[in-house]
Amino acid sequence: MLNILKKAIAKIWAKRYVKSSEKFTRNAVSDQENLLKDLITNAENTKFGKEHYFGSICNIQDFQKKVPLADYEDLKNYIEEIKEGKKDILWPGQPEYFAKTSGTTSGSKYIPISKEGMPYQVDAARSALFFYIAQKDNADFVNGKMIFLQGSPELTDLHGIKTGRLSGIVAHHIPNYLQKNRLPSWETNTIEDWETKVDKIIAETEKENMTLISGIPPWLIMYFEKLTEKSGKKIKQIFPNLQLIVTGGVNYEPYREKMNSLLGGTVDIVQTFPASEGFFAYQNNYKEDGLLLLTNHGIFYEFVPQEDLGKKNPRRLTLGEIELHKDYALVITTNSGLWAYMIGDMIRFISKDPYKILVSGRTKHFTSAFGEHVIAYEVEEAMKKAILEYPAQVSEFHLAPQVNPENGLPYHEWFIEFEKEPENMEAFRQSLDLALRNKNTYYNDLITGNILQTLIISRLKKDSFLEYAKSQGKLGGQNKIPRLANNRDIADFFHRPDLNLIIK
Repeated sequence: MLNILKKAIAKIWAKRYVKSSEKFTRNAVSDQENLLKDLITNAENTKFGKEHYFGSICNIQDFQKKVPLADYEDLKNYIEEIKEGKKDILWPGQPEYFAKTSGTTSGSKYIPISKEGMPYQVDAARSALFFYIAQKDNADFVNGKMIFLQGSPELTDLHGIKTGRLSGIVAHHIPNYLQKNRLPSWETNTIEDWETKVDKIIAETEKENMTLISGIPPWLIMYFEKLTEKSGKKIKQIFPNLQLIVTGGVNYEPYREKMNSLLGGTVDIVQTFPASEGFFAYQNNYKEDGLLLLTNHGIFYEFVPQEDLGKKNPRRLTLGEIELHKDYALVITTNSGLWAYMIGDMIRFISKDPYKILVSGRTKHFTSAFGEHVIAYEVEEAMKKAILEYPAQVSEFHLAPQVNPENGLPYHEWFIEFEKEPENMEAFRQSLDLALRNKNTYYNDLITGNILQTLIISRLKKDSFLEYAKSQGKLGGQNKIPRLANNRDIADFFHRPDLNLIIK
């Protein structure tokens, strides 16, 4: 009886939420303009607000003139003051939390989360589930066990500011009605070593009625592979009631075939776009591509066209100015005190009614050694096309330029870890190259102009990407290996003769 009641309540809540959300999807542009005014007014008397003359800002144009684009390094001095216990620096008072992340150029980053910003992180995740329940008209998963992948929930104190990984912070805000269904245990979640942690998670979950599992695709694959190796069964045989996987952080498509093979049955997928800086979007229709941009969640958005990146005065477009199917660097201003902050993600809009996006890559993850500026979306779509033409299962891949080969013209080198190789590797290689040429005209011009030769595939042994992640101290959690690079740092690791990772 209780289970029936829980499902009924979840369906009522979901339908009410979806109905109420219609307003923010209709009024996105005006909501964004009003939100920026509110953010500026609230922060007018902060140190940042005074230094940037918030009191004289009347509109978006004023804001863009007075507040330059920033990255973490540009805000670091302000954040250091907050870490020392000072108040009213970027946002009134002190942050409620610091989300600690590992940066590649800045060392550890401390991303402030205010008491106003934190509820949106939790609300967005819940809302994604509400949309799914309302569309599916099914809430069976609420009565089973659920995994919410997270870093350690143990937080440290930094001058009164609780500090830890975002996923560990969110663990403290999971509603009480979900706590008893949640796995793994608190003790297991505090384990830092990722392989040890996964083994403990398997021990705690393999005999449970798992109905929802949340995590980024590489982690899910690692967890599922270990489960299948231990049991000899597909995941749907182990967890017959597994209904939903919630994932984010990277594009799911390149992992879909491998995941389907491991699952061995139908499981619905809902994709999300969360980050320490904010929760930006989620899939409001699990049957369609595209993530609904959250325009009423305390974040004002700007969009820098890809072709303007690196220019002295790049264009900063607002929601009403964007074009469909173009790539933009995402810029955010938040109610946690991040101002015109470039988070490093590239997105493209696929709809304006409502505003829906795809994550197309990272601003720092691209290959352009020859001026081609290939981005993640293009290589992922090319891989998807090649796999459709010449069936294969790909665990992971990475593209790096080879500028100075010993023989012949330069080329793109693709490092691919296959779970199942295509029957005709040469045909697969040609299909992959042609698909990328069709996606990127600059790359095509380099091939036809005889400046580059067609791509070369270096096949990697199983767990090669796992070995690389270990070598960098980035195994598990929300860590992701770049799909592309403009250098050969990762390529050189795979080519190390002492590791013998490349299949000859």
